[in-house]
Amino acid sequence: MNKKTLIIGASTKPERYSNKAMKMLQEEGYTVIANSKRAGNAHGIDFDTKQMVHTGIDTISIYIGPQHQNEIMEYILSVNPKRVIFNPGTENAVFSKKLRAQNIKVENACTLVLLRIGAY
Repeated sequence: MNKKTLIIGASTKPERYSNKAMKMLQEEGYTVIANSKRAGNAHGIDFDTKQMVHTGIDTISIYIGPQHQNEIMEYILSVNPKRVIFNPGTENAVFSKKLRAQNIKVENACTLVLLRIGAY
């Protein structure tokens, strides 16, 4: 099953976890869509710099801190993913509650670890 994944906070820098996650997701056969404030490309994926509504998104993996999440909250709710992963340092109890109220699964976890242990 190909879980289409939207990375929020994508980076062109190879040392960034969002960049590593994009690469690993592709290697595992997942379709990856990337969103960033800055235009860029990593692993052949052009970054959306606007809040494009994509269909069929299974998972959104967040790589931006809670202090910047208010501006993407409505966007993420409009995409209506099956689940949202808050990677370490991005956890947000208020946002998590809103997502759960829309029957969206919330995980405070590391996308890289989930992939490595086969729990993605």
